[in-house]
Amino acid sequence: EGLIEFYDSFKDMFEFFCKNTTIHGTIRLVCSDSNRMKTAFWTLLLLASFGMLYWQFALMFSQYWAYPVVLTMSMHSEPKMFPAITICNLDPYRFELVSEHLVQLDHMAEESIAFLYGIKTSASLFHMNEKNTHIKDLSNISNLSRSSFKLSQNFSLLRMSDHNNRSGKKHSSVGFRLCNATGENCFYKTYSSGMDAILEWYRFHYMNIMSQLPVIINISDHEEQIEDMVYSCQYDGEPCRPSDYVHFHHPVFGSCYTFNSKGTDPFWTATKPGVPYGLSLILRAEQKDHIPLLSTVAGVKVMIHNHNQTPFLEHEGFDIRPGIATTIGIQQDEVNRLGGNYGKCTTDGSDVNVKLLYNNSYTLQACLHSCFQHIMVQKCGCGYYYYPLPPGAEYCDYNKQPAWGHCFYQLYSRLRNHHLNCFDQCPKPCRESLYKVSAGTAKWPSSKSQDWIRQALRHQNGYNSTSNRLDIAKVTIFYQQLNYQSVNESPLLSENLLLSSMGSQWSLWFGSSVLSVVEMFELLIDTLVLSLLFCYQKFRSKKTLKVAHTPTIPSVSLSLENYRVVQE
Repeated sequence: EGLIEFYDSFKDMFEFFCKNTTIHGTIRLVCSDSNRMKTAFWTLLLLASFGMLYWQFALMFSQYWAYPVVLTMSMHSEPKMFPAITICNLDPYRFELVSEHLVQLDHMAEESIAFLYGIKTSASLFHMNEKNTHIKDLSNISNLSRSSFKLSQNFSLLRMSDHNNRSGKKHSSVGFRLCNATGENCFYKTYSSGMDAILEWYRFHYMNIMSQLPVIINISDHEEQIEDMVYSCQYDGEPCRPSDYVHFHHPVFGSCYTFNSKGTDPFWTATKPGVPYGLSLILRAEQKDHIPLLSTVAGVKVMIHNHNQTPFLEHEGFDIRPGIATTIGIQQDEVNRLGGNYGKCTTDGSDVNVKLLYNNSYTLQACLHSCFQHIMVQKCGCGYYYYPLPPGAEYCDYNKQPAWGHCFYQLYSRLRNHHLNCFDQCPKPCRESLYKVSAGTAKWPSSKSQDWIRQALRHQNGYNSTSNRLDIAKVTIFYQQLNYQSVNESPLLSENLLLSSMGSQWSLWFGSSVLSVVEMFELLIDTLVLSLLFCYQKFRSKKTLKVAHTPTIPSVSLSLENYRVVQE
């Protein structure tokens, strides 16, 4: 009892709290007992204040649990690493292993173009003066592949007429027919442009032909040298070294080289902005017309990307025109996402459910391609030729899987319309660098300087052009500024800000502090203790009533005299 202050009743306890608490307004509940109207008014006012306070608390917590973010921008200026640069010559190889099938496909393309447009194009133009590319250690399976594969005649190009109800005009489209395994479900893969239809039709057959090759895209032991494509390479005024690039082959964009792919060599550190301190390249933009129907563009494909990143040139690359000097200024932006409850992102892809098929760092495109390839193998029974294969799978071949085209185009349409769950399974990286590009062009070489420039290239780099058309290009890539913009996500309502806002609301409605909240907890504890004591007393009082009653003694009425007689 010396440690706990007991009250005689709940009324005494409440009066003591109202008279001594630091919460404003509570004393008015007990100081005006004689005026019930004032007591009722202050009671309603305090209850309304409590209601408004907890309504504001509910709004703050609902906003906090929504985890909104605010973007903050900051500028940084410091030396940084030059980005990775990938260039391709837009001239894919004609491999000897499948050269006969490619010749047959060229003849089929010639017949299709003649059927659609009445243009007689000699198939020899498709592969004039080409030199078949040999791959080492494949001679033992060459005959087997050539005898087992046959081009299918079931995917002929057709012209279809569409009637436009609004204008009343007829529009024709070109496409080819695709059916499932039973032949009951068919659709036409059509294009309004005949050129697009022919290119897609050619690529479809090309993928089936190239599926015969056991080595795809990356051919490290090929004898081609970088001098066959890059006549001159300088960075920051210094000549490039053989260790500065890696070579790979793309099935559509041809021979490709990536400069500064790892981003660890101090040689590629950018210390100054401007054209003289960037990467300057003189490139061969001549097409040998290995497989011209895969790409109708003459020039060079260029992509600027992060280090240790797979270049997806079909999505992010841009073309360099031959006979043109192109200067490309880049500006870097860095994006940092919070992740967790504030958004879906991944640090390195280790927490993503999709198993990446690329050996480089995580990117959104790498995840989407890997996710689609896994679904393709699961649904169609084979893999898409342009993407790496998961273990145990094989590339699609309509001699083995006749309906894979029907399956593929439907899946790809669902992917583009976000009907596959790949976009849900593939989050954006929590940290990524983006490059803004601005380009300028000029005629190069000029009419007065082209003779001596060509002579210099012939003596130094083995340039042996005999045609009059422009077949070289110059490109310079440089940092416009070394300062870069960093865009960071931060919580709109953090824990500290939430507590500060709650304190502000509490002070607004009651003019009190954290100690006032402690006083209220003290009141609740006192109420609980007093209730337990009252319950205990009531329990003890009931127990005493159950004690056995003593025998009744007959009452004797004696007068004082009789008492004395008895006493004597």
